[in-house]
Amino acid sequence: MTDEIGAPAKAVSAWKQVATALILVPALGVGLWKVQASSSSDGTPPPARCSEPDQEPGNGHGQVSGTQLCAALNRPDLPDLLGTPAEAAKAASSSGGSLELASGTQFATPSARVELDTYTVTLSATYDRLPVAETAALLGDGARQRTVLGRPAVLYADRTISIRFRFDGGDSDSSPGVPEHTLVVARDAKDSGGSFELALWRADGAVPDDDVLLRLAETVLPTVPGWDGGTSAA
Repeated sequence: MTDEIGAPAKAVSAWKQVATALILVPALGVGLWKVQASSSSDGTPPPARCSEPDQEPGNGHGQVSGTQLCAALNRPDLPDLLGTPAEAAKAASSSGGSLELASGTQFATPSARVELDTYTVTLSATYDRLPVAETAALLGDGARQRTVLGRPAVLYADRTISIRFRFDGGDSDSSPGVPEHTLVVARDAKDSGGSFELALWRADGAVPDDDVLLRLAETVLPTVPGWDGGTSAA
């Protein structure tokens, strides 16, 4: 008898897939995830907390870390911002990651993820030289250009990936998951390269509300360390 388990996993963002195919060699994206979830003696878990700040690979020169992104995202009013005030964060995690260019240059891709009953939200930063305007062009007609907090942005729809693992040692398989909406915002008003990205999807498979995503961006992004500086990618 074969046992299987289905696990939804966030797909690599569509624009990053395109950008990677154009400017990156096949390289390992290094990500060290730190997950923090809590439980209480009465059986009712308190809201999950982010891990304590730590050194993470690929971060330097004023770049934000995954734990800092997690702290910005996992705010007390996150359920209110998502329109689900009765919920609380079930899990919070962060990752310090990096990608490598064909030239051998590496850039950091730290990220964070917070999961509630209805929504899962991710927040990431990319310290490359790709302007968001070029991102919109790569994504094609499905991408909608916006201005968010005075900076160029692009909003697009994607899907997560559902991965099924086999306990009998057989090969895992994957299939399209639930709808995901993503907002990419330039790191500075001049769009000189690099971006912050917020992605949102629902556990019930319903289409995420773009107004919720935009409200989240306008509230969370200004609290990310280094947002006001908006320095360009190194």
